[in-house]
Amino acid sequence: MYDCCPHDLVEIESAEALRRHIAEEESLRNTAVQGIDLTAPDIDAALTSVPAEDACFLGCELSEAAEEHVRETGGTIFPGFVGVPFRPYRSSLYTPAELMEGYERGRPETRDETIDARIYRYFKARKRDGRDAPVMDALAFRIHDHAIDNALRDLLSPDEGAERRVVGIMGGHQLRRDDALYRQVARLAWRLTQAGFFVATGGGPGAMEAANLGAALAPYEPEALDDAVSHLASAPHYEDATYVDRAYDVREHYPDRAESLAVPTWFYGHEPSNLFSTHVAKYFANSIREDGLLAIATYGVVYAPGSAGTIQEVFMDAAQNHYETFGPASPMVFLDRTYWTETKPVYPLVETLADGTPYEDQLTLTDDVDAAVSRIEAHAPTRAA
Repeated sequence: MYDCCPHDLVEIESAEALRRHIAEEESLRNTAVQGIDLTAPDIDAALTSVPAEDACFLGCELSEAAEEHVRETGGTIFPGFVGVPFRPYRSSLYTPAELMEGYERGRPETRDETIDARIYRYFKARKRDGRDAPVMDALAFRIHDHAIDNALRDLLSPDEGAERRVVGIMGGHQLRRDDALYRQVARLAWRLTQAGFFVATGGGPGAMEAANLGAALAPYEPEALDDAVSHLASAPHYEDATYVDRAYDVREHYPDRAESLAVPTWFYGHEPSNLFSTHVAKYFANSIREDGLLAIATYGVVYAPGSAGTIQEVFMDAAQNHYETFGPASPMVFLDRTYWTETKPVYPLVETLADGTPYEDQLTLTDDVDAAVSRIEAHAPTRAA
């Protein structure tokens, strides 16, 4: 019997890849063709020249002849979704520019006209009052998040080149740009990126923005980072009218930005995605987003002060380390002794939980950015091995 999820399934995400596959294999067996316009005459001719047995076409545009050929030769066509303001069958992650399309500098009211905001309103309208979304919308949301999973895997596991040594930086979304901690988190990410690590955050404002900012400005001297933070501080909170414009000012002034990752969610879509990452893996399902973000941070996680969301991430990370779900336990670094032992006394509990477990030696409590970076660096050779 044919395995509907074969291990040798070939995923095709561009017209050129499809053309090349047909030329080499003379078959479409065990292929999944996703989100491509296949109506160009040369692609249409190539597609109809081979049988489509056991092939699956997801959200593709097909000519009537090609659609008939696929169905008659044993392929499956999964329809597109009408009226949704996003592409469920994505082949790549988002960029800040794509999400902010529709925004006009100097007109803060246009934040509500961006693609990001439109998708949030659509999602919120279909999840109101805690009810399940209509089945086709729910399916579109899940297919989209699966596509983001695939695109994120492609980013972190390149066919060529060195492994990305992912370090997560977590912290509160309410942290203001004019707070000393914001500057400290930015400096932490700057140091980690200069040391060759790939910074990943939850993609929102506050400590998350500070981390993506610091990573972005790693090609520059520390004075540039101080200058950028000072400029941003004139619009300290994400609800301020000039909040987005100040971020665009920094992007324009410092165009040579290093790579980093943001993993936000439309579950918290009222918070703007920050503009300083280069790759944005934005999800509908917050549970998948949070678990996945911690899962990819295999070189460690630094926890800046935060509230319930950050504390939830602490214990999710602890569970992953306890059971070594994604390989050997990795560092958990808590930045700000007073916060994590007195304000929110999470660290003593984590220490108790870790006693006798694989991660009992992976805990660090510090007020010092250099100490936090050193802890991550010290663990890296072990992880690589």
